[in-house]
Amino acid sequence: MRRIDLKRANVARADTIRSINRQIVLNYVRERSPISRAEIAHETALQRSTVSLIVGELIDDGLVEEIGGESTGGRPPTLLRLRAAGPVAVGVDVGTMRTIVATSDLGGRVLEQEEFPTDPDSEETLRLIIERIRRLKLKSRGSIEGVGISLPGLVDYETGCALFIPYFKWRDWDVKSAVEDATGLPVVVDNDANAAALAELWFGRPEIREVRDFIMVLVEEGLGTGIVFDGQIYRGELGAAGEFGHMTIGQNAPVACASGSRDCWEAFACERTALARYEKLSRGSGPARKINFSQLIDRAFEGDRAAQTALLKTARYLGVGISNLIKGLSPEAVIVGGRIARAWPLISKELKKAVAESSLCRGLPSPRIDVSSLGEQPPLMGAISLILASKFASVATA
Repeated sequence: MRRIDLKRANVARADTIRSINRQIVLNYVRERSPISRAEIAHETALQRSTVSLIVGELIDDGLVEEIGGESTGGRPPTLLRLRAAGPVAVGVDVGTMRTIVATSDLGGRVLEQEEFPTDPDSEETLRLIIERIRRLKLKSRGSIEGVGISLPGLVDYETGCALFIPYFKWRDWDVKSAVEDATGLPVVVDNDANAAALAELWFGRPEIREVRDFIMVLVEEGLGTGIVFDGQIYRGELGAAGEFGHMTIGQNAPVACASGSRDCWEAFACERTALARYEKLSRGSGPARKINFSQLIDRAFEGDRAAQTALLKTARYLGVGISNLIKGLSPEAVIVGGRIARAWPLISKELKKAVAESSLCRGLPSPRIDVSSLGEQPPLMGAISLILASKFASVATA
């Protein structure tokens, strides 16, 4: 039972109820399309006239379009789907190695993207971001409605200010205001793992979208987690929730985390750690073996024993950390995302075994542990979701 926050409470006036019904109808179209007005009325128990009125408004707003259905003997039915033509959002994924700027349609499909190496100078990176947003906005002919930005660090979601990006040592980077002023578009900024969790919630597989409580474990150059409680991102005070990558799980890891520690989960289970393990295992076995993480996965699939061992040991430490999250938060599911998702057929058994061995509550239901359905770019999809989700979220939970 949720306690009412009197500081933020909105009285349920007629227009509030109407807004909720509108979002319900829109989400039926988004998740069940193609669907008819009659089917929506039946599923929601709303009056047919109410559904028709709402659908008319959604069509006028450019969110929904009509398509013809197949006839079963009489007049073909008129069905509804999202109007996905054309870009409506820009997503910016600022990574430690590269930054990706992309446009997306209403359904979350990436239409066009550009990328460049992330510059250690925050002002230069900002300049490059703004340059690409302006170019994409111009090509869209005014259809872009907002910009979502995901960052690998601590972000104050309310202000859009990056409080600290450990990898670059950037502090108090007011990226939201800078991009809004330069582009004239509204901007939403969040931590990359939170954004990835949001994308999983709205655009992941149906069986994941229906989970109300889950944790996204984002494995990249670093390691972060996004927490979803009751279908909402839990950010905590100043966006500091979910910094489980820096919980202590051992000592003397192969690499230091972004903050310089060799004792935390990130130091034992991120991409850099797997690469360090591989380099050590393959030392002396031929020419220089320095490779990137995607190449490490390729080599593991090709049968390279050192690559397989490096990934499996990293997966084991991922499992140890995940077991701690399960003990503390008891989620319905844990989702693992990032480039490591491609290695899931190789590592999932070892990871789940480590979780099972570390579990203290063997009599309790075990949460589902699965790989992200967002491909190898969850933070980019997350950045896009920061804009698109606001179109589909209920006014009661936005």
